Amino acid sequence: MATADKVREYALITFIKPARNRGDKTVTFTATDIHKGMALQERFPLVCSAIDTDKFLEYASVNLVIREGPKQSSTVRWVFDLT
Repeated sequence: MATADKVREYALITFIKPARNRGDKTVTFTATDIHKGMALQERFPLVCSAIDTDKFLEYASVNLVIREGPKQSSTVRWVFDLT
């Protein structure tokens, strides 16, 4: 499995599914959340690229509400609609 696919899977399992299970309407996470959680080293561009794709939206069955921050940075924050 490619690292980008692992990033998408991690986001789904760690953030999306638990939020859905709680009945949340939205979920928010950052590139740093993923980077630290996966123990990656200097891979913020990869994390951002993996989450910023239509492939992630389809894979996780979410809609992007807002994306804040630079193109590829530790400070990128996503908010997704789970409904």
